[in-house]
Amino acid sequence: MWQQDGQTLHALGARFDMTRYGVMKHLKQLEEAGLVVTRRRGREKLHFLNPVPIRLIHDRWVSKYAEPWAAALSDLKTRLESPMEKIFEIYIKTTLERLWEAITDSGIRSKYQFGMNISSDWTPGSRFEMAPNGGDVLGEGENIEVDPPRKLVQTMRALWGEDVKAEGTSRITWEIEPVGDDSCHLTVTHDQLREGANEQLYGGWPMILSGLKTWLETGQLLTTPGSLMYT
Repeated sequence: MWQQDGQTLHALGARFDMTRYGVMKHLKQLEEAGLVVTRRRGREKLHFLNPVPIRLIHDRWVSKYAEPWAAALSDLKTRLESPMEKIFEIYIKTTLERLWEAITDSGIRSKYQFGMNISSDWTPGSRFEMAPNGGDVLGEGENIEVDPPRKLVQTMRALWGEDVKAEGTSRITWEIEPVGDDSCHLTVTHDQLREGANEQLYGGWPMILSGLKTWLETGQLLTTPGSLMYT
């Protein structure tokens, strides 16, 4: 994201020495490349930076050659993104049903989310817990809206340390849309975060979604240094 709840074209244009049309042209190219996600709120069109494609390139091709470059991108992401709401977008070659299963099935989820098992009956108002095999519960929440295979809205409270416990409860929304005959567009929105929230709450999403995409498309685990450090 560009600023707290995204940034309007007018606000972005004020930052650059170019015409409004020039800014619009650049934003359109970034949006077509999947690097920028847009959302309408009332009359405003807000623009959010989508770090997932950048992370995929880094994980698959660049990580072992350009750690300093990746660190610079991470710093840029931190500077541009809002602490209030995080939006992550990815395209995956799979079906709606298979993607929904990968999100809600504990066995599959543990393969791409740092070995974390997710237990729940996935009904509205039910609880869910996240924990490694035989380990303590590291996260918990409530399933607010369950609309398979298209939408899941959950509250989330992290429990793996006193620093993240103090952050309280945030919200995670999974939205799935079919694309063509064999692909899906997945958007994960992590919001209701306090200003200046601990990055541990949301910093792992690019890696989680990269692992999800890799698993569904290849049947393989993501083996980048960042993903292996958790398993």
